[in-house]
Amino acid sequence: MNIAAAEFERDYASIRSVRFAVFVDEQQIPRELEMDDRDAHCEHWLAKNARGAAIGTVRLDVDANGKVGRLAVLASERGRGVGRALMLALHERARERGLARVWCHAQISAAPFYESLGYRITSEPFEEAGIEHVRMDFEL
Repeated sequence: MNIAAAEFERDYASIRSVRFAVFVDEQQIPRELEMDDRDAHCEHWLAKNARGAAIGTVRLDVDANGKVGRLAVLASERGRGVGRALMLALHERARERGLARVWCHAQISAAPFYESLGYRITSEPFEEAGIEHVRMDFEL
């Protein structure tokens, strides 16, 4: 597995492919909600397998006070450390950018994953795109 910073325009097809497989196809989030106007302003990462195929992605919105978003790993690749590797790369970059913390809106089902990285829940559950979420914060 290789984790590398991505350029949104250059790597759009790979980022979209992973996110649509996870969020649109698997979780049934409306396709018009998946790619948004923040994408072009965020820093992105891609995880690729040994054959160079995209298997995971995440983004960091520095302008939104370090919002982590759109962490997606293909179902066939889960449980292999892809999400953790993406998040560690994101945390490293956030520190380089001078952020003291990052935060996310985590799906309830993903909260244990984020907690394993040191995130803590800082809100009551709320609905976003038809899925229950919580806000989670991580001190860098």
